[in-house]
Amino acid sequence: MSQVGVRALRSAALLTSGALAVSVLAGCSSGDEGGGARAVPADIAAAARADVADGGTLRWAVDALPATFNAFQADADAATARVAGAVLPALFTLDERGRPQPNPNYLESAEIIEREPRQVVRYRLNQQAVWSDGREIGAADFVAQWQALRGRDSAYWTARNAGYERIEKIERGADDLEVRVTFAKRYADWKSLFTPLYPKEVTGSPTAFNDGARTRLPKSAGPFRLKAVDAKAGTLTLVRDPRWWGEPAKLERLVLRAVPRDGRAKALTTKAVDIADVDASLAARVDRAVREGKAGAPGSPAPGSAAPGGAAASGAVPDGPAPAPAPDAKAPSDALKSWATAHGSDEAKAAAARAARLRDRQAAAAYEAEQRALRGYVVRRTLEPAFTQLALNGESGPLADERVRRAVARALDRRQLARTVLAPVGLPAEPLGSHLALAGQDAYADSSGALGDQDTVEALSLLADAGFTPEGARASAAPKEGTKAGSEASGAPSKAPSGTPTGSAAGSPAGAASPAAAPAAPAASPRAGAGADATAVDVPSDEGLYIVGDPQPADDPWTGTYVLAPAPAAAVHSRLVLGQARAVTSALSAPDTTTAPDTTTAPDTTTAPDTTTGGEAATARSAAPAGSTEPGQAAEPARPADDPKPARAAAQPAQPVRAAGDTELDTGTAAGDTPAPQQPKAQGGAPGAYAPAGTAAPSGQGKAPSPAAGAPVGPLGKDGQPLTLRFVLPSGPGSESLRAVGEKIVAMLDRVGVRTEISKVPDASFFKDHIASGDYDLALYSWPGTAFPATDGRPIYAKPEPATDGSLLVEQNYTRVGTDHIDQLFERAAAELDEKAARDLVRQADARIWAAAGSIPLFQRPELVAVKKNVVNAGAFGFATPRYENIGFAAPKKK
Repeated sequence: MSQVGVRALRSAALLTSGALAVSVLAGCSSGDEGGGARAVPADIAAAARADVADGGTLRWAVDALPATFNAFQADADAATARVAGAVLPALFTLDERGRPQPNPNYLESAEIIEREPRQVVRYRLNQQAVWSDGREIGAADFVAQWQALRGRDSAYWTARNAGYERIEKIERGADDLEVRVTFAKRYADWKSLFTPLYPKEVTGSPTAFNDGARTRLPKSAGPFRLKAVDAKAGTLTLVRDPRWWGEPAKLERLVLRAVPRDGRAKALTTKAVDIADVDASLAARVDRAVREGKAGAPGSPAPGSAAPGGAAASGAVPDGPAPAPAPDAKAPSDALKSWATAHGSDEAKAAAARAARLRDRQAAAAYEAEQRALRGYVVRRTLEPAFTQLALNGESGPLADERVRRAVARALDRRQLARTVLAPVGLPAEPLGSHLALAGQDAYADSSGALGDQDTVEALSLLADAGFTPEGARASAAPKEGTKAGSEASGAPSKAPSGTPTGSAAGSPAGAASPAAAPAAPAASPRAGAGADATAVDVPSDEGLYIVGDPQPADDPWTGTYVLAPAPAAAVHSRLVLGQARAVTSALSAPDTTTAPDTTTAPDTTTAPDTTTGGEAATARSAAPAGSTEPGQAAEPARPADDPKPARAAAQPAQPVRAAGDTELDTGTAAGDTPAPQQPKAQGGAPGAYAPAGTAAPSGQGKAPSPAAGAPVGPLGKDGQPLTLRFVLPSGPGSESLRAVGEKIVAMLDRVGVRTEISKVPDASFFKDHIASGDYDLALYSWPGTAFPATDGRPIYAKPEPATDGSLLVEQNYTRVGTDHIDQLFERAAAELDEKAARDLVRQADARIWAAAGSIPLFQRPELVAVKKNVVNAGAFGFATPRYENIGFAAPKKK
């Protein structure tokens, strides 16, 4: 995705859901640039311009026509970015690794010429750069855009002003080709500004900015210009700009055609488009058609495939199994029987047999027609500059307790989740290790060690310390016999259409009902929809809710061993509890092969500890490295550098009880680093419980149960209330892979006794009514990547602040989890002009975000694009900015 697209999407907070991203706390966990992770290259069938034919019309599928041509408005979308990238100046473009590069079509140079007392950037413009009316691009355009976006004039309806508010003045330089920009506050991400650059006729007045640029662009300055928008036909046409001074566009026309995601299959089979983003199932159908064409196999529907526009295919991938035989390709005995029946004396059976044979032939013919059409395409694939995360809403309920959030995170096998989505489409299945950079970017470092890898015992110990034990769940009264769980218990309809994935336990087939009913107590979160009398009948549901993780039925009794403490223990017994749990687990069975070893490093004290919103601990957290001491903390011998075991925080004496309203800060926290209001405090914490290496917290309510390897723990609870989390997922077409990931997460949480209610909601309401409003406990959605994490990451992870009406101003931080220290690191990174120092600050901020456990990055999303075979320089761009003037059709090869 281009720089324009990334920033436009991020500015509008357009979350995607699948149909619709030294010690670890002091920086990175790897000394290599890019964290040692390699980017997957763009897949665009790159060709030299000499090998691209002149002329032609390329039809490019988009979800919808752009609602506005102004990329700085809240409803700007990917289509807006596509148009802006083709018709407007981009002073910097991105390469495959997401690094900004000066665009020689518009810039001769751009550099910082002064750092003190003020930062000054000088732009030298290409002397040929002009608007479509012949006027030179100059300082007046820069000034008008700055004044519109700096945030001082509320008459301008802007979605963001990041960076522009730091500018003090803009002036003409030595001549008309030189622009000098002076900053009041230093700004590391200055290369993000003035891309796209609009003419002063658009940004010079609120009326033109707000309304005029929504439906037309009076001037442009790119290889293409806007010719027409046909809302009825759903097309937008761009044509070559005759005033373009750069290399002329190879295409004569570029047509954006509105094709909804569920209409992409039909658009490809009818050859209505030349290029279209597709989901995994449609990509598999294209791959299968190409494979069959190469093998010369006759057309035949594979399991799960359908006629054009029908249901998704089976999901076979290149080098996968051969497709199933066609409907009329029966075994000889079956074929003979069918023929005999069709020509027999029983007229009724003969007619039915003839009709069935006709349907088989028609299905085979339709499939063959689809295959012939799809063979003209190829799927180009890379990793999209966007990542999918599990969001944990820390505003209230169980997830307001940081220990519970960390336990949820430690229960997840992120590598398995990445494989679920990426392996079937032939992409590297690696979990993402950063919130702020993607694999291959200079700022990337795997900082997930600040939270820790999957560890069931650690997760159970954290939950026990938070007070969630098997006894706490069992204290509830048994429900009335016959009461149903899920949607009916919450007053919602429970009817589920066939084919809907469910949150059944691991190993259960999707869509199958759970075994016999078991009790299900009401949800602990006020956002959960289950009623007080809900039971554990796990019925499939699409519109309502259903509960997974219920106790085993009577015919499959729980045989694991629980390690329980009879009463709250002192913090000094923390490691004894953990060791005992591990010993019992080891004695019960072989080690759990799905649990990744804990290889995190000791925390550092060079950075100020956090005060975490979303229910941070009510006691001080220890962040001392092994061998160091802090006030009130016993020293722990330093471990050898090659010791594979993680450093553990030493036990500390219990903290005194404080009066209500007291605020406790982390050791060494600067004054004013206080949690955001409206956030309930977690109770019962103990010093050392939050060692960022993922150390289990000391038990306050009882010791963690120790599961047999691979066996789920019975449901956990507190005060008779089971630990139940409401998991919101989109239900629309194209979200199948996301729901598959959700089901695996449900099974992983079930293993540590965390019950889950899945609520599948329409795509249209997923973000507005649930994510933005905070009506969820767990959710899966994506963020686009960025070349400017210090700027674009800050509003996503900023600590919520109180509004005048008592609510929280969350900006784009929909998890409601943040800290003062994270905010400070972002501010320092944004003002650091040394690029390496700025990257180090970004990595430190990322490690702190991991430790707060408000969001858990899972994997980069796959970018799958179906492209006509003869289209070149287009496809899966990844981070790279498209070069629209080079896109076209391959020229015929000379004989």
